[in-house]
Amino acid sequence: MGGGTGSGTGARLSRERVLRAAAALADAGGVGAVTMRGLAESLGVEAMSLYHHVANKEAVLDGLVEVVMAEITAAVDALDEDGLDWRAAMRRRVLTARQVLLRHPWAPGVFETRTGGSLPVARYYDGLLALMLRGGFSYDLGHRALHALGSRALGFSQELFEPAGGGEAMPQEAVAAMAEQVPHLAAMVAEAAHGSSGRLGWCDYQAEFEFGLDLILEGLERLRAGS
Repeated sequence: MGGGTGSGTGARLSRERVLRAAAALADAGGVGAVTMRGLAESLGVEAMSLYHHVANKEAVLDGLVEVVMAEITAAVDALDEDGLDWRAAMRRRVLTARQVLLRHPWAPGVFETRTGGSLPVARYYDGLLALMLRGGFSYDLGHRALHALGSRALGFSQELFEPAGGGEAMPQEAVAAMAEQVPHLAAMVAEAAHGSSGRLGWCDYQAEFEFGLDLILEGLERLRAGS
């Protein structure tokens, strides 16, 4: 009886449905929650039914990149860029992509582990290059710009400091303990104290991301204007 039900449900499976279910699992419990058994259970099918649509977990992870990129592409395509210069349009696209990734905090880690080429990712970068070319970039400068932007173009970058507590404040005594070994970093963290609680806060990651993005875009505009 149970096997028949699984088979019937499996007949209605599709690769898209499997990947959407995998994304939901990752959203709920992180990418570690995405297993073939767990995925089958969430879909109400036997695990063997999945292999008609995804070969293994690595194929699921590849597919998760496609799911996120489809969301990014849809969000970017909906933007109104009329009247914007290349820099303003680029900034809007990147921050729009970032908003998608903030809904899927596991996604940057998955993107970083995918060593093969992804056509959806390549298409996104192709769109950014087209935007720069229309703005007066040469292919050479566009090439260098994509290297400078790196993953930041997709809305994420490796953070310099990210405590295990996920952004919790650092006690004063912890900073004091750092000072002897790393005096300049300790002084920087101490000066970056936020609020009036007497504890040290960590970075506003959105603000720091935008600062880095604006720095790169400003530098690229100077190079474009001077070429």
